[in-house]
Amino acid sequence: MAKSQPDLTAMLKDMMGAFPVDTAAMEDAFKTTATLNEKLSGVALEAAEKSAEISAKWTKDTLAKLGEVSKVKAEPADYAKAMTDFASASAEAAAEHMAAFAEIAKKVQMDTVELMMAAGKDLTEDATAAMKKATTEVTAAAKKAAAK
Repeated sequence: MAKSQPDLTAMLKDMMGAFPVDTAAMEDAFKTTATLNEKLSGVALEAAEKSAEISAKWTKDTLAKLGEVSKVKAEPADYAKAMTDFASASAEAAAEHMAAFAEIAKKVQMDTVELMMAAGKDLTEDATAAMKKATTEVTAAAKKAAAK
């Protein structure tokens, strides 16, 4: 009644040995991805820095213009003129600063597309090389197993 059980551990070990895994391809893909992430982070950080500079300048300019508005005027009509001048200057500044933000966004988009295209090419080359190597190894292992 006692049947001998097949040694599954030995069978699994033999099977895994027949189809070796090359981790170099995975390492290359990881390095490519890590490099891409580093470059994308650089693009994002540069954009954030430039955006912060624009925001700080815009705030500084606005506060300076508010200083003029808050000064005592000799005539009541001068208050209206000061408010009109402030509103006009604020609208002009908003247009300039929004254009600067748009330029930053445009540069981020162009840099990101360029990086993604380069990374896609690198990943495709890595994947192709890995598949060729894996195919060669699996074919050799299959021939070796068939010869036994």
